[in-house]
Amino acid sequence: MKKVAFHTLGCKLNFSETSTIACLFEDQGYQKVDFKEPSDIYVINTCSVTANADKECKQIVKSALAVSPDAYVVIVGCYAQLKPEEISNIEGVDLVLGASEKFKLLNYLSDLTKKTKAEIYSCEIEEANFFVDSYSFGDRTRVFLKVQDGCDYNCSFCTIPLARGKSRSDSILNAVKNATDIAKQDVKEIVLTGVNLGDFGNNETKEGNKKQELFFDLVRELDKVEGIERFRISSIEPNLLKDETIEFVSRSKRFAPHFHIPLQSGSNKILKAMRRRYLRDLYSERVAKIKTMMPHCCIGVDVIVGFPGETDEDFLDTYHFLNELPISYLHVFTYSERDNTDAILLKEVVPIAIRKKRNKMLRILSAKKLRLFYEEHIGETRIVLFESDNKEGFMHGFTDNYIKVKTPYNPLLINKVKKVELKGLDTDGNMLVTLVTSPSNSILN
Repeated sequence: MKKVAFHTLGCKLNFSETSTIACLFEDQGYQKVDFKEPSDIYVINTCSVTANADKECKQIVKSALAVSPDAYVVIVGCYAQLKPEEISNIEGVDLVLGASEKFKLLNYLSDLTKKTKAEIYSCEIEEANFFVDSYSFGDRTRVFLKVQDGCDYNCSFCTIPLARGKSRSDSILNAVKNATDIAKQDVKEIVLTGVNLGDFGNNETKEGNKKQELFFDLVRELDKVEGIERFRISSIEPNLLKDETIEFVSRSKRFAPHFHIPLQSGSNKILKAMRRRYLRDLYSERVAKIKTMMPHCCIGVDVIVGFPGETDEDFLDTYHFLNELPISYLHVFTYSERDNTDAILLKEVVPIAIRKKRNKMLRILSAKKLRLFYEEHIGETRIVLFESDNKEGFMHGFTDNYIKVKTPYNPLLINKVKKVELKGLDTDGNMLVTLVTSPSNSILN
């Protein structure tokens, strides 16, 4: 039995697609092993959101071949679509597959002999115009369910449309079927994923007609799926997060009070230069709407520092804007120049040292915001889904509103949804909890 191992870089969408590719291998009799173990084939699913993700690929190839020097190495994913020639020059790589070929990987494995030069099978991105449904499984308590792919937006800093193609989606019917199948496997939480999730339903029929399915329609139908305790909406653009979705989540027993909404900058000048499809006033309105309907809701924010032309004044606009918003945490990215983007042509380049300084300032702000959010909920009773980790005798889980909790390890709690009381924070900022005693909350349930 041939062995295959996988390593995934980047987003939740990549994790869901890696699982689908792994299932294709297992269906053909391959044995899936951990990436650190000896293997006949190593598959690396890459990301290319930042320059660091590109550089990481080379190190991962090196680590795999240190374990199995004769293994066959395959690179797929966004980096493989954007820079296949660059990857083919990495020592030890045998096969590079672009966006339309990665799900056909098994067709290229008739000969596993190491290559002196990697073979490349990559298409023009316009050919990646079909949707392949995917969901992660087996590695986590929760499942990442892919319902959308690609992006029609043209943000000046982003390579994702070049790596994944135009926006397209699953059907609601098939997404519900997948969610139903997942529920049968004793999974308690599904995270909806996509490149531009709020653009769900942006499909054309073979006749060229637009389908009339909307993201809100998807949310309503998934809410009816029995057996799933929670659905979580991953990153969604503020201009596509509509009032009706916010209001529905506030009433739903299954959709978690947690939104991750990219901002990228709190300066309208920079937002326009980035070609984002909103200004900061709209963002404020979205946050205010959420907090009015769900004061306990967790709100995460993506932000980029050091975009070309970002002055100290522009950065401080962002800093103060975020400081005043009732958000919960930040994902901070340092701008990096990306080939074939319009932003790389902008002249007012921010020095690397200043970019790093701004990144550090926002990370400190994020830690303060997160601690404040956690402290606001001390003493409350909330529902937690416990995970399987055992770190120095403790396990963790997340509340419905995404507070990370910590309690002494108990294997009977793994993948269980329990009511807990939030007691206070430990030195690492995790929320300590105690189980609420009741017959319905027995760990045997």
